[in-house]
Amino acid sequence: MISSLRGDVAHVGLHSAVLDIHGVGMLVHATPQTLAGLVPGQPALVHTSMIVREDSMTLYGFADVEQRTVFETLIGVSGVGPRLGLAVLAVHSPEAIRIAASSGDDKAFSKVPGIGPKGARRIVLELADKLVPIGGPTDSPAAQSGWRSQVLLAMTGLGWSEKDAEVAIDQAVKNEPDTADTGNVAEILRLTLRLLGQDGARAGSRTKV
Repeated sequence: MISSLRGDVAHVGLHSAVLDIHGVGMLVHATPQTLAGLVPGQPALVHTSMIVREDSMTLYGFADVEQRTVFETLIGVSGVGPRLGLAVLAVHSPEAIRIAASSGDDKAFSKVPGIGPKGARRIVLELADKLVPIGGPTDSPAAQSGWRSQVLLAMTGLGWSEKDAEVAIDQAVKNEPDTADTGNVAEILRLTLRLLGQDGARAGSRTKV
């Protein structure tokens, strides 16, 4: 099994990145937080989890071993697949997930897109004795304030100027203020990119003759 990849970043997308490993491009799916730390053309180390199925082998990448550990524990829960596991890590830090699981805080999992009340309760029940706090960083107000820099890094990594990204982020959060309260990096990034796409389309229509 492939547990890590080290190589130059060839491409960074919205949900995945490609690392050049001695001339071979390896596609890795990851959270916006992990992708924000990857810079095209620069070397990177990504810890990975390989999911093998009958018709595919898919790599999921993480900035550190703790994220991978929590991810692999999450996907052991019935009904939680790799994409949903990444979604949980996109909303909460690994330590916050440990605290929510051990304390029975199903509402924390309900904040994740794609997880309803029943699913959240099932996750808490199945993870109660599998994930315990270890004293890492949590989703405190100070930690949540970091979502902006993560979204900005992701935007500039995708080719937008810092100025345009800043303006778009402000407008996206103004349109959907609840997203700022949750600090959901993936959702804020999605809303910002959608806003930029709409503005680009309008600008294009104005230049046509």
